[in-house]
Amino acid sequence: MNTSGSTSSTRPLLSVRDLSKVYAQRRGLRTTHLHVLTGASFDVHRGEVVALVGESGCGKSTTARLLARLTPPTHGEIFLGEEDVLAEAKPSRRFRARVQMIFQDPFGSLNPVHTVGHHLERPLRQLRGVAAADVAARVHALLDSVGLTPGADFARKYPHQLSGGQRQRVAIARALAPEPELLLADEPTSMLDVSLRTGILNLLRDQRERRGIACLYITHDLASARYLADRVLVMYAGQIVEGGPSAEVMDAPQHPYTRLLLDAIPDPRRIHTPRSIRASTGAPQLTAPPAACSFADRCPEVHDRCRREVPALHRIGAHRLVRCHLYDGGAGASPGSIHASA
Repeated sequence: MNTSGSTSSTRPLLSVRDLSKVYAQRRGLRTTHLHVLTGASFDVHRGEVVALVGESGCGKSTTARLLARLTPPTHGEIFLGEEDVLAEAKPSRRFRARVQMIFQDPFGSLNPVHTVGHHLERPLRQLRGVAAADVAARVHALLDSVGLTPGADFARKYPHQLSGGQRQRVAIARALAPEPELLLADEPTSMLDVSLRTGILNLLRDQRERRGIACLYITHDLASARYLADRVLVMYAGQIVEGGPSAEVMDAPQHPYTRLLLDAIPDPRRIHTPRSIRASTGAPQLTAPPAACSFADRCPEVHDRCRREVPALHRIGAHRLVRCHLYDGGAGASPGSIHASA
């Protein structure tokens, strides 16, 4: 089911339908199947930032890798505008130019034997066809645009000569080089010092406003999701369990798991331990997902039905979605019924 926002008829830039990924693991003669992502459906509109949040191992980064076509999905559909992305066996250069990924590790995503300029020249020449005579000026302008000035000086440096924050800015400049329509930002600040994170978030926000680029922002940091994103999708055990405008989700979470995530944020004003924190901390079962709510074993509000049936995705109000039996009295959300929220 579609986990987007309002009822706008504008065609989204990115449409994901029933996206799933199952990994086969062989141990001797035995094969087990790891269900990392199950039936994810959502839209991202042009110029919109959508945050995908959840704990480690919930399927966030797998989603990004599937959308970037670094890993093939087991099932599902991906549309970029009207283009069926998976219709081609391998991603085209045109697709690579339209969709770019910013990786989590700024230390491992840049080749240490090449200069900063080399990292930016390749996408400019291979994906945009920039003439050799114009490449240097474009590289310098890109570095200037991400706050690495003077760009000519930084272009001559090697990655080991830069700080972590500067390396991530280079990675962002590389992603911007082919002038993409969609950025997939996979926890781009998680390996940086706290003092540097706001600068990277402001850079992403600035590029969205200047270039109109859409962004799927993947993070476990709810504060940064609220700061940067227009909408938030909460993922648990490979399923989207809640979605809506970021401020509404943060101020009034509906799913017990979302409340657990928010309650886990340290708050010096809090006197008593929230009830949700006292829930069981067992990890979800991904090798043999139960035909029930995947959160049932950890939920402080669990009841018998949760252990027997998989909950449907329900619409709460105009722009909110939640996958929980607590809301079975509401109207069910149908695919395509909800789009980007204001």
